[in-house]
Amino acid sequence: MIKENQSLSFKQIFIFWYPLAATWLMMAVENPFLTAIIARLPGPKFNLAAFGVAFSFALIAEAPIIMLMSASNALVTNSTAYFKLRRFTYILNAGITLFLLIGLIPTVFYFIAEDLVELPHDVARLTHVALILLIPWPAAIGFRRFCQGILIRSNLTRRVAYGTIIRLTTMTGAAIVLSSLKLPGAYVGAGALSTGVTCESIASRLMVNSSIKKLLRQDNIKEKPLSYKFIAKFYYPLALMSFLSLGIHPFIAFFLGRSRFAIESLAVLPVINALVFIFRGLSISYLEVVVALLGKKNEKYAPLRNFAWILGIVLVGILALVAFTPLAAVWFRQVAGLSAELARFSYLPIQVSTILPGLTLLLSLQHGILVNSKHTGPITWATIIEVGVMLVVLFISISYLDAIGIIAAAFAYTLGRLAANLYLFPYQFKAVGG
Repeated sequence: MIKENQSLSFKQIFIFWYPLAATWLMMAVENPFLTAIIARLPGPKFNLAAFGVAFSFALIAEAPIIMLMSASNALVTNSTAYFKLRRFTYILNAGITLFLLIGLIPTVFYFIAEDLVELPHDVARLTHVALILLIPWPAAIGFRRFCQGILIRSNLTRRVAYGTIIRLTTMTGAAIVLSSLKLPGAYVGAGALSTGVTCESIASRLMVNSSIKKLLRQDNIKEKPLSYKFIAKFYYPLALMSFLSLGIHPFIAFFLGRSRFAIESLAVLPVINALVFIFRGLSISYLEVVVALLGKKNEKYAPLRNFAWILGIVLVGILALVAFTPLAAVWFRQVAGLSAELARFSYLPIQVSTILPGLTLLLSLQHGILVNSKHTGPITWATIIEVGVMLVVLFISISYLDAIGIIAAAFAYTLGRLAANLYLFPYQFKAVGG
């Protein structure tokens, strides 16, 4: 591990970051892979729409536990902290699974899907079964992110990447088997996702075993004992941030369902998000680097900031190369397998989204500084502002400007993220001393 009084070089940052980046890159590949399979199965338009909506609802259930990686990275320093945060993780997992099960009661689900979101019945039916297949998804993610945070704190970032390789391998195998059974594409995608993340969760627990044994021997630490009150105070802004940022997806589906070219917009939304997420995932992975390497007094801020600038320029540049050149047609038509009609709906939204990886990288830097300083409150307000801007842009664009749904969504994502960045700038500069 890099020592506190040691200077931080770009090489050291890169060596620590690249396994985490590879992890997010591999995770980012899974959605384009699954949507490409669904696009080549019977009824691609309805199944792509159903898979996208099901995944959006699953993200709401996942939201409260997705920041457990940052929490265990920052807080698990001894055996007492390990046991308390592990119990906290179990309680969260049980709660979100119960929440998902209640939402899947047919009367509850179809009221939301058909009466509120106004999905066509065929899409709603496919979405319901896909969500049933995704029941293991959120709890498995919560437990493996808890384990991965400990791996990162132990400077074992490569093991995080190994777990993702297991996830992708088992997911691919499940997708091949399920598609050979002639199941609807939405079922194939949901079943494959659940299989992959469950296997990854088991593998992460096995790989973190040696780190846990070391933690269990660390009782005489001169630190204030970790209390459940402190865990809750530290974690609830992170959980609320995740809930708001991920919970926006069903609202986007709600607005898209009422827009011009609703089915087309819902169909291409997961495909566009999958491409953007390849680059955003590399940006999101930087959060754990900042938390782990910044130092107790944020003394390593300058090299981490400079590395982020270079990385952001590279990511935005590569995505722009795809979005503004004939490579866009190659991606959406050949790789994603969209029809010519659906591909036409994808070009402008991906161009609007080009800057998102850079804004996300800045947000990871800002969040990392606040998490490291154990001052997580502003993260919640930044997310509230981001979600609020997105909803306003969607409402005005679709209700008053009669915009095509997917184009309105692209502008909403970008402007919302920019608003969050601007709000956090004063807190970022205050934390690092100007």
